[in-house]
Formats: sequence, C-alpha cells, structure tokens
Amino acid sequence: MTARTSRRAGGRQARQALRAAPLAKDSRPVRAGLEGGTYKPLTPEGMERIHQAALDALEQIGLADAPPSGVEIMTKAGAILGDDGRLRFPRALVEDMLSKAAKNITLCARDPQHDLNLAGSRVHYGTAGAAVHMVDVDGREYRDSTVQDLHDAARIVDQLDNIHFLQRPMVCRDIPDNREMDLNSIYASVTGTKKHIGVSFTEPDFVDDGIELLHMIAGGEDNWRARPFVSNSNCFVVPPMKFATESCEVMEKVIAAGMPVLLLSAGMATATAPPTLAGAIVQAVAECLAGVVYVNAIKPGHPAIFGTWPFVVDLRSGAMSGGSGEQALMTAGCAQMHQFYGLPGGAAAGFSDAKLPDMQAGWEQMCSNVMAGLSGLNMVYEAAGMHASLLGFCHESLILGDDIIGQALRCVRGIEVTEDAVSLDMMRSVCLGGPGHYLGEDQTLSLMQTEYVYPTLGDRTSPKEWAEVGKPDLVQAAKARKEAILAERSRAHLDPEVDAAIRARFNIHLPK
Repeated sequence: MTARTSRRAGGRQARQALRAAPLAKDSRPVRAGLEGGTYKPLTPEGMERIHQAALDALEQIGLADAPPSGVEIMTKAGAILGDDGRLRFPRALVEDMLSKAAKNITLCARDPQHDLNLAGSRVHYGTAGAAVHMVDVDGREYRDSTVQDLHDAARIVDQLDNIHFLQRPMVCRDIPDNREMDLNSIYASVTGTKKHIGVSFTEPDFVDDGIELLHMIAGGEDNWRARPFVSNSNCFVVPPMKFATESCEVMEKVIAAGMPVLLLSAGMATATAPPTLAGAIVQAVAECLAGVVYVNAIKPGHPAIFGTWPFVVDLRSGAMSGGSGEQALMTAGCAQMHQFYGLPGGAAAGFSDAKLPDMQAGWEQMCSNVMAGLSGLNMVYEAAGMHASLLGFCHESLILGDDIIGQALRCVRGIEVTEDAVSLDMMRSVCLGGPGHYLGEDQTLSLMQTEYVYPTLGDRTSPKEWAEVGKPDLVQAAKARKEAILAERSRAHLDPEVDAAIRARFNIHLPK
C-alpha cells in the first residue's frame, strides 16, 4: 500500500510540475495558424457551379453605385459601364485580376510574435462587429458601449492565447462626433493590444487623420508601410449587388496608404441575399470578386481578404439567426470558396443570438467556431464575445470564448498518427508485466501538455469537489479574471512622449 501511494503522489507531483512549466509557442497543443480544411460541405462540383454562377452574375447583372473614381479605375481595367449605370465584369477580367491578387498575406502586429500568416487553410480566431451595447452580466441588462469598453476588450484580447486578433467589436457610442469616434477607436485598440487590429472609417475624409495617427504610433510613415499593424474592415458593397460609394472611396485611400483591406460582403439570406444557402454564397462570392477586380486594378497584389459574410434570417421573425446551423454551414462553404480561388479569406462565426453567456450561447458559439476552423477559414471573425445577433458585446463572454476556441482549435489540429503515437510498445510494457495503467508512463507525462488542451475556466471537478470550493459560477469566474486583467497596466501602452504628442494633436477621450 505504501509503495502504491508513493507512486501515485509522485506522479501527481510530476504532472503538476510539468503543467506549471511554460511551453514554447510551437509546442503548445493549439496555436494560431493551425491547418484546417478537413470539413467540406461543398462538393467539387458544387464549388465549380457557385464559381460559374458568380461569374454569370458579374457579367450579366453587375454592380451599381460605384463612385466616379471607381468607375474610372475599373473601366480602364476592362469593366463595362452600362447605360443603366451598372458596372459589368467580363469573365476574362475577373480571371486576370485573380491571377494578380495576393495569395499569401501576413497581417502584421505591433509585436511580430503575433503576426498572422494567412496562407492556405491556416486558421485564426478573433473579434469583430459593430455592437452598440455592452452586456452587464450582473444586472442582466444592456447598456450603450463606450470607448473605455473597447479599450478594455483590447486589453483582455491581448492576454487571451486563443484570440489571435482584435477587429473592433463595438461602437464607441459615448463619442458623438464620427471623426473623433474613428480616431479614438484606433487609439483605444492599439493601446490595448499588440496583436493585429482591424478598424473602420465612417467617411473618406477621416482616413488621412487616421493614417497620421498610425504613423505617429509606428514611428513614421516608413515604419508603418514596412509593418502595417492595422487593417481596414471595409463594407464596400451594399447587397444585393451595389457598391457602397463612400466605403469604396475609403478603400481607395487606405490602399494608397498601404493598409490591408477586408473586402466585406454581408448579405442577409432571404432579405438582401437569395434564400438558399448556395445562392447566398453565390452572391457574396460575386460581390467579393468585384472587390478583387477593384483592389487589383488600383494596386496589383495589394493585401486583401476575401470577406464573404452572408448571414441567416429566422423567417418566423425576420431577426438574424447567427447561432444557427445554417449560419455555420454557410461560413464553412465560404471558406471552401476562398480555397477554391487560393485567396486569403474571412467570414463570421462564433457569435450568438443569446442575450447572455448561457447554455444557448455556448452551443451556438461552439458549433460555428468548430465548423469554421475545420473548414480552414483563415480569419474567423466575431468568434468570441458577441451576443444578441451582433447587437451586444460581453467582456466575460470574450474570456469564456477563449476556452471555447481552445477546444475548437484542438478539433482543427486533428489526430496525428505516427509510430510513436500508436503507442504499441507502451501498451506491451503496461499490459505484459507492467502496472496495468498508463498514468506514470514517460509518454503520458511528456504529452499531457502538448496533446491535450485544458480550459482556463471550464470546470472539470467532481460534484463533491465543486461543492467543497463553494460551487463556483462560470460567469463570475470570468468576471474575476476580467477584473484581474484590467487591474494591471496595459501591456500595449505607448511611449509617454509619443502618447503626449498624439494627445496634443488629437482629442483622445480615454484618460491618461
């Protein structure tokens, strides 16, 4: 008995010591850029049919409402302006621009260890959206979102291993001036995290000030252009099949400034996109192909993300149903189309229709995040923190989403089958004269941190242990972690002299 107790205690101590030791980034069981692509809801024939239908739509229907500058740019490249004011795109033009488009993109971060390589089917999860409310988990209420909320979200993202980038998830509703809101959104995000950031511009006239601010943060224009750590989320189309005039003008300006762009098409199936899942994907693909023509006619090879974001509507109410299985399927199908073209792509997953971080939120977030990752989606946007069909954002849910995405990434990684992994020698040793279990084996100890993902907050205790520690609540545990993160100084703060210069030049709303 004594020997058995000693062996078990020693094994526990060894496991605890192993878990306490930090792992090298490339040894972690999950990490940014794992290869997906094993899940394929579209057949090869289905992808080809979607491609041909998208080309037909561009050639026969075209897009309306391009700005005069865009008309000039695209007609010079070979688009045809009809008497009805719509630009149409011959097949040969689309194929030519696809051949010029950037295939491998690296989205830079202020800290190079967080750079994102979007080649192939490498998967990255992050935030996004334009929520107008914050979720108060204690009061079970919604309130207007503020610039402080955005800054706090960025600070939380900076410390979550499985959230790989921050695209602005909420609107700063406490800043009524749109120019100041855009500039403060940049400042709040950049000073909260050193990971890659995505932002939007409300009007073309605000871009120059935003780029000036980024030059100041980067230490000059040359440094910015060498490593642009902020991209532009650009809703360049208004589905169905119309350009968003002002957003197109924004896009032209940010391309000239060296900023990567997300070409975002966000039609609503049954409302602003066809009611079938395949038809909604066709329209999104056609609109984004028009964006590929636009971008590469301006600057061949400029970094652009193929942002097919079709959404689903609950036909009983007309409300968005972002947590549905249909949404997960469309997102996965879009990822396949990105790979069909060999283009870096992004789509929405992981957001919930639930109003609070509850069981509904958990199943909805996990379903689409897993399917997006397995399909090999390069950029999984809105993957954590987003509730109420994109109307509400929750800091506690963002923290819980880090655990969800960790499990999703483990599914993406899959099962490695090697000679060592099949473990026949160890089975022989344990079963023929060994202890009859694998707990103390060297391979068990060596793999416990690299083969398995352990949730940070997820509760795996027994009911007895759970009761003994006071029956902890998951949301309250997330709240405690949020408070601990926000109690520390931001790790992404700027040099004091740079910060002072920025505050002298712009009206920064965040306190020093």
